[in-house]
Amino acid sequence: MTGPLHRPYPPDLYRGTTGEVSGWIRPTDTEAEIRYRSGGTCEYLATGDRTGGTFGLYRWTFGPDESGPEPHFHRAITESFYVLTGEVQLYDGTGWTTARPGDFFHVPYGGLHGFRGGDRASMLLMFSPGAPREDYFETLAGLADHPMTEEERVEFMLRHDTYWT
Repeated sequence: MTGPLHRPYPPDLYRGTTGEVSGWIRPTDTEAEIRYRSGGTCEYLATGDRTGGTFGLYRWTFGPDESGPEPHFHRAITESFYVLTGEVQLYDGTGWTTARPGDFFHVPYGGLHGFRGGDRASMLLMFSPGAPREDYFETLAGLADHPMTEEERVEFMLRHDTYWT
């Protein structure tokens, strides 16, 4: 037997005694929920609605040309990145770093971050807790057809916990 844990497990949320059938699978051949004009895609692997608000997980694939948000931060959510394919530029508050497959980047609440990629690079994005990021992604995809006024943009970013530096 080993010594005490360096931090305890969280309180029990499931109170049953036998377990339950409640897991679900999203097959790899499921169509991407969003296809951007840039050629990129966003796949909703596990939304906050599906995970009871604990996290949201998305597969982000860039188009052929470089794109991605400038440095910003979130007050209510953390964000994590795991590069699957290609190279992704990640901003950690001090500068840009080239991340490659297998590289992981975690951003706590308030942490400055940004990302850029192209050449069909892909990564996993995880938000915790599971905020409704789907509206954010879908609205951004529709901006070419429905541009926002500056006032609408400010309200949209505040509603989606995104603060630009």
